[in-house]
Amino acid sequence: MFTGIVEELGKIKTITKTEAGKQFIISAKRVMDDLNVGDSISVNGVCLTVIDRKKSQFTVDLVHETLKKSNLGEIEVGTRVNLERALTLSTRLGGHILQGHVETVAVIIENTPIGDGVTMVIAIDPEWMRYCIPKGSIALDGISLTIAEIDENLLTIALIPHTLDHTTLGIKQPGDSVNVETDIVGKYIERLLSFDDEDGGEDSMSSRFNSFNYGES
Repeated sequence: MFTGIVEELGKIKTITKTEAGKQFIISAKRVMDDLNVGDSISVNGVCLTVIDRKKSQFTVDLVHETLKKSNLGEIEVGTRVNLERALTLSTRLGGHILQGHVETVAVIIENTPIGDGVTMVIAIDPEWMRYCIPKGSIALDGISLTIAEIDENLLTIALIPHTLDHTTLGIKQPGDSVNVETDIVGKYIERLLSFDDEDGGEDSMSSRFNSFNYGES
């Protein structure tokens, strides 16, 4: 689990094609303090597993499904990426709960400077709009952000100078893609509301469970 508070910008050092997908070696500093093999780490909002580490770099494997569902398949050597270590029980929850499971990729439509900040408009697949509400939370490239406005499938996000200076959104331009993870709370609510007895529902599942559990034929 993550909070969407980016700890540092890492850099893609090498990209190697593998039978399963790709392997990245990422250079970093701050996140290396207590990063161990087997740990989860968010890379542009995608939860990956550290398979090797050295003093100032770590290695992750990406399967084809990850490359297909996120923008990690588009990046090249030298690209900056947002990094966040998995949260601990003593971590301040400064953003919102993230799983690191990217659902879709959105496209930046425009960046409009407003004082020292920027108003960013992104276009998102309409399928995921039901989980987006004004003033609600959303993660873009692993960054916890607040939706300022919604117009059909366009989301407006206000970016403060700190976010622009410390994340990849400061260097992203119109036409660039961003990984999207919508708020998990909305998905659980939808599941609870849709979980009823239609088509046999609970009775049918209970029957199958009892039949399996007690060996009934």
